[in-house]
Amino acid sequence: MVKIQQKTYLDHMISEADYEYLKRCLLRDERYTYYFLIRFMAATGVRVSEVIQFQAEDIFSGYKDIYSKGNKVRRIYIPQSLRTDTLKWLSFLHKSHGPIFLNRFGSPISPGGIRSQLKTIALSYHMTPEMVHPHAFRHRFAKSFIEKCGDISLLSDLLGHKNLETTRIYLRRSSSEQYEIVNRVVTW
Repeated sequence: MVKIQQKTYLDHMISEADYEYLKRCLLRDERYTYYFLIRFMAATGVRVSEVIQFQAEDIFSGYKDIYSKGNKVRRIYIPQSLRTDTLKWLSFLHKSHGPIFLNRFGSPISPGGIRSQLKTIALSYHMTPEMVHPHAFRHRFAKSFIEKCGDISLLSDLLGHKNLETTRIYLRRSSSEQYEIVNRVVTW
C-alpha cells in the first residue's frame, strides 16, 4: 500500500475579489439564475447537487432539509439577506412554488449544466475557468464562516461532514494565498 501525502494547500479556489466581481457582472447582465446559484452555494455551503433541490417554498420558510451524502438529513439555513433578495426575485418571476433554478427550457437545471455554464461565464468575464466551479463556492463559504465564527464543529455540521478532518481540508489556504502571506511576512 502506498501512502500519498495530502497537499497543504488548495488549488483552484475563487478569491473574495473574484467572487464579488462575478456577482456584480451577473447582476449587471441580469443573469439572475446564476447570480443566485453562486450566492446560494457561497452563503450556505451546499453542494451543486443540493442547490438544484431548492424550491420556492424553502425560501419562504428560510431553510431546507436535504437528504444528502452519508444517508442523513441536514438542514440548510438561508441567511436573511439572501432570503430577502431571493424573495424579491421570485416575486419578479411571479413564482411561489416549485424549483427555483431552471434552465432556459423551464426544466430544473442539472449539476452538469451548472458546471459547464460556469466555465462559459468565467471566460466571458475574463476569469480563470478553473477558479469558477461549483465546489469553489463551497470552499468560499467554509473559509468565510470559520474566519467570522471560528466554530469548526458547527461548520462541519453545516457542510454535512462525518468528521472534522474532512472539514479541515476546506480551511487550507490556496497556493497563491500562501505565497502572498510569505511575501507579506518575510521582509528580511
